Amino acid sequence: MKFPKVHTLKYIASLVDANYIGDDDFPIQGINEIHRVEAGDIVFVDHPKYYDKALESAATIILINKEVECPVGKALILSDDPFRDFVKIGQYFMPFQSANKRISDTAEIGEGTIIQPGAFIGNHVKIGKNCVIHSNASINDHTIIGDDVIIRSGTVLGADAFYYKKRETGYDRLKSVGNVIIEDRVEIGANCTIDRGVTASTIIGEGSMLDNLIQIGHDTIIGKKCLIASHTGIAGCTIVEDEVTIWGQVGIISGITIGAKAIILAQSGISKSLKGGLTYFGSPAEEMKQLYKKKAINEIMIKEYRKK
Repeated sequence: MKFPKVHTLKYIASLVDANYIGDDDFPIQGINEIHRVEAGDIVFVDHPKYYDKALESAATIILINKEVECPVGKALILSDDPFRDFVKIGQYFMPFQSANKRISDTAEIGEGTIIQPGAFIGNHVKIGKNCVIHSNASINDHTIIGDDVIIRSGTVLGADAFYYKKRETGYDRLKSVGNVIIEDRVEIGANCTIDRGVTASTIIGEGSMLDNLIQIGHDTIIGKKCLIASHTGIAGCTIVEDEVTIWGQVGIISGITIGAKAIILAQSGISKSLKGGLTYFGSPAEEMKQLYKKKAINEIMIKEYRKK
């Protein structure tokens, strides 16, 4: 998430009453989770296992719970609870805004777009031309939808990410300040859920087609012209490249990449990144030719064993 304007290190640190290492006027442009950070962003880290990853990332401001050597060209914000303060900063710039109408006055809706009765269009939503938003769809705050898009009944765009920190008293939620972007000529079936990014965007690429009852997690990027069948669940921070086909009841773990034009057969479980242009099946999924070879060898071995 980018701030409305550039702020100083001194000002941002004051929002969470924290000490800092760096020049008072060190520029800060926004906040982002580690998967999507850019220069000018704040990233948070609260476990020694991930200190190096955060310090060496593209982020130039690290919100951290230990005073460490500050990398050249970067700044540190020192906090006893980086998770808590990361949420505070996000909520300061983008707090929850309640709705009082089914279609917000701040929504921008393009020419020729049809909003069916019962659909909800939240604050600062942008919808392009010639779209159809069916009844009981929920398009939550800051969602951006391109031209010629169809969103069918019961689908929810822009729900908060499933992202929690375990505490002794329960779970604290990392409140989302990202959004969802649906590019041109996408069709999304009934009762799908596409979560907003934690700090960036969850993106569905141009021309992709989604069946009913699909879950897509926060900050995931679906490429162009993908085809995804019912009951597929894709966890957060996953990249699905262009023209990938995913058949029904596939589960995909977070933080991996599915290569362009891969085909994943029904009921497969994806636990690691997959190369493009191949067909996969199984749980954990394997490339089909290799899987058939293994099965053939196993059958031969079983037959030989029975002969003995």
